[in-house]
Amino acid sequence: MSGHDFSEITKDEPEKSLIRPIKKTGGRNVYGRVTVRHRGGGHKRMLRIIDFKRDLFDVIGKVIAIEYDPNRSARIALIEYQNKVKRYILAPMGLGVGDEVISSNKKDIELKLGNCLSLRYIPLGRLIHNVELKKGHGGQIVRSAGSSAQIMAKEGEHAHIKLPSGEVRLVSLDCRASIGQLGNIEHESISIGKAGRSRWMGIRPTVRGLAMNPVDHPHGGGEGKSGQGNPHPVSPWGQPTKGYRTRNRKKYSNKFIIKRRK
Repeated sequence: MSGHDFSEITKDEPEKSLIRPIKKTGGRNVYGRVTVRHRGGGHKRMLRIIDFKRDLFDVIGKVIAIEYDPNRSARIALIEYQNKVKRYILAPMGLGVGDEVISSNKKDIELKLGNCLSLRYIPLGRLIHNVELKKGHGGQIVRSAGSSAQIMAKEGEHAHIKLPSGEVRLVSLDCRASIGQLGNIEHESISIGKAGRSRWMGIRPTVRGLAMNPVDHPHGGGEGKSGQGNPHPVSPWGQPTKGYRTRNRKKYSNKFIIKRRK
């Protein structure tokens, strides 16, 4: 088992004005039917309201704390702006207490860690995170621990963004992103270590299809330790799995993907 190193955390309790309760669903929809398996239990959490839009323009903010967020792998930074407004942002690697950040649509903003500006004004090769896909919608991609995207080229009104998956995608130059790579890089090397720790996180056990009966799974049944029998591994509902691509071929955003992920 290996755990987190919380040395960068400077504040234990969240900002009360920026939290909301989360109602757990146990993976069930409004009809009470399980639509996501292996959900349930887990420690109670509060939702931290993160400012993905960064729409407080041209006001300097000061980092007053780096905090833990149970709802995401990245750390979050508590920012207090000059007008006394407090907001949470995703904390890039190297951002510390006392540092200043700003969000702007102007060209002459310094390319400092945590600053947010249009892709139009970010130079090629710079590491970015919290990238918008549609202008004004707020950052939707590159938000997990240790992740970063890179601007490869600019052509017309679009930037070529290389995503952590290896995919190269067209994004409008009017969309915004934050400078830097997200912190908590060690997250990928954590080993859960025991079943109970998964239960703390609200993840219930997963039974192999091979261990089930034929009525429960296409791989089930057989005498003793038998193979899956099925020439292609499938899900409980017969959908091919282990590498089968399920993305809709008619999806509107296919035209924005220049190079597919591996």
